[in-house]
Amino acid sequence: MTSTLIWIVVALVAIGLYLSWTAGRLDRLHSRIDAARAALDAQLLRRASVAQELATAGVLDPAASIVLYEAAHAARQAEEDQREVAESDLSQALRAVFGETAQVEAVQAAPGGEDAARELAQAVRRVPMARRFHNDAVRAARALRRHRKVRWFRLAGHAPFPLAFEMDDEPPTALADRPGT
Repeated sequence: MTSTLIWIVVALVAIGLYLSWTAGRLDRLHSRIDAARAALDAQLLRRASVAQELATAGVLDPAASIVLYEAAHAARQAEEDQREVAESDLSQALRAVFGETAQVEAVQAAPGGEDAARELAQAVRRVPMARRFHNDAVRAARALRRHRKVRWFRLAGHAPFPLAFEMDDEPPTALADRPGT
């Protein structure tokens, strides 16, 4: 009788430790999502800021400046529920303005243009990486939250269900293919 009771207690402790470990893992995944989202927000803000600065620098033709400025401004001011659409619009505006290398060369020819073009190219390339890191963390958390043990024992607590950030982040070919940036 006592050996059976001891085995039951050992099994309950093992199950409790396993559930505690799983809850800790889920908490770490949620922390990783928060950190990845902050990094993504920083990269999106950087891209919009550089695009807006370039649009107001006077190195682009007026139509391209207006298109780029309005898209960048909309991306910076977008509410959370409209952010993905606004960022996609900025990506499309960047592709429209910098679709050909002639526009990039015109920017580089202006005083300080080489630095501005390099900074924009870096910002444009970092956004897809930051989005991929964020979405990978979301995917891992979702996979863990789908397990029965997590649902039955409510190991996720009151944390909201993680959502991926879906946007068009295809970089302009003229900026993506720049060597040395």
